[in-house]
Amino acid sequence: MSQHRSLKGSSKIVAKRNVLKRFERVTLLQKRGEWTENSRGFGLKKTKPEA
Repeated sequence: MSQHRSLKGSSKIVAKRNVLKRFERVTLLQKRGEWTENSRGFGLKKTKPEA
């Protein structure tokens, strides 16, 4: 029995996420130079995703 086409995942549609996970925010802050090795993972600055 085949799967209905509405239930199949579409690899063509990729939505832009406006919320980053913690590790993504840390790597973004490291790229910008706003993260030091002594920084904590709590209370991170608000960051917008890269375009």
